[in-house]
Amino acid sequence: MRKTALLFLVWCLVASAAPNPDVHPPVADHIIVLKSERIMRLYSHDKLVREYHVALGKAPVGAKHKRGDFKTPEGSYIIDLKNPHSQFHLSLHVSYPDAKDRERARRQGVDPGGAIMIHGLPAQYAWLGALHRQHDWTYGCIAVTNPEIEEIWSLVPVGTKIEIRP
Repeated sequence: MRKTALLFLVWCLVASAAPNPDVHPPVADHIIVLKSERIMRLYSHDKLVREYHVALGKAPVGAKHKRGDFKTPEGSYIIDLKNPHSQFHLSLHVSYPDAKDRERARRQGVDPGGAIMIHGLPAQYAWLGALHRQHDWTYGCIAVTNPEIEEIWSLVPVGTKIEIRP
């Protein structure tokens, strides 16, 4: 009986030392945001790596067309900058507006806006954590908790594709 218990203990120690792919997930190469579901998914080689619940712009239905419309853009973009000094803890800049967005805005005679980010919470509201998702509150950005943006920051390199769907 003691030998069996000892073997079980050794097996448990070996099993717990085995690499866990979730401890250090792979770097994301694609992000998909589903606005209607308030979900952001990170993928690596078409495999889901992480999923986050998000808050969006105050007027989340429809695509962004101009500065101040409080809409989160829709379309295909890239993460083109990381800001470690963001007022929203950390942020990843989305390449909105692209040439198509600027041309549409020019035809409509409006400013397309910009500064669309995936970001955390301002320091004074960090205590809210997941409660921030009870309402869409951003100017058009995609917001997550501060621990989530820290994880996203480590998984998403500059140049990652992001697709924002209705």
